[in-house]
Amino acid sequence: MNSGELKMVEVKRQALLGQLKAAEAGVRAGLDVQGFGNIARAHLERALAHVQEARIAINEFNRARTVQQLVDDLLRLEQACNEFRQQPPPGVTVKSQRP
Repeated sequence: MNSGELKMVEVKRQALLGQLKAAEAGVRAGLDVQGFGNIARAHLERALAHVQEARIAINEFNRARTVQQLVDDLLRLEQACNEFRQQPPPGVTVKSQRP
């Protein structure tokens, strides 16, 4: 690539990063909106993760995960959070019920 082509690629890269920044701001604002339920919030959270990963893929090509890797990581994190929520708070003893 000549210098003109490299400059054009950089201009496009910066434009895309600006669009991703705007998308992230919009999705974050949507997370603060109440009344749409857990399903909508889960989709917004997933969208935010994908927008952030796209920014990483553009800025740091070697650090980017594939879409499947990101989804797998998000599922593992969600499972860990669910398991944590099911645990009793520290200092609380749960007695087993015997029939």
